[in-house]
Amino acid sequence: MPDKCSVSWVRQKVSEIKITVKPLTAEQLPQVVALDNLCLGGLWSLEGYQRELASPNSTMLVLSVPTLTPPKEKIIGLGCLWAILEEAHITILVVHPDYQGQGWGKLLLSSLLQNARERQLERATLEVREGNEVALSLYQKFGFKIAGKRRGYYEKTGEDALILWRGDLAQPTILESLTAPGNKNNSEKK
Repeated sequence: MPDKCSVSWVRQKVSEIKITVKPLTAEQLPQVVALDNLCLGGLWSLEGYQRELASPNSTMLVLSVPTLTPPKEKIIGLGCLWAILEEAHITILVVHPDYQGQGWGKLLLSSLLQNARERQLERATLEVREGNEVALSLYQKFGFKIAGKRRGYYEKTGEDALILWRGDLAQPTILESLTAPGNKNNSEKK
């Protein structure tokens, strides 16, 4: 019988966890607002998320982990993009601190970009804190380039935002970067 307190047993069980990427539902909103408060300091309110859910121009995806107790899943990540003409504006990409550094941000970003391609959007843009080197590195791995700067963009801190752009979403080459081995996790997409 395996020792259920051993580090190796726990690591094996953790590696078997299925994290899914799926569209946000109204039932998940309380968890999403809590994640927003934890990671983004309350960027959007419940009403703001409800508006996004109702908008045909908005795509909201969540990363979820199954749990044994209600609500039967824990939301650990959130991504949002707006489809504006032929452009995908990524407004949110966040992963719960307990799950950061494990590739889940890559999975969420690749899912958003794939959604943009399916919507036949041609390019993507986003803003990122100038000092957020981890996020900046992730975006650059996906082909985003610095296109400009918004001075004092973040009200609470006064920090500048870098404007990042990526073209060629309609080109087949994006599929190669989205399905590259470095972007795969123990997950499934719904």
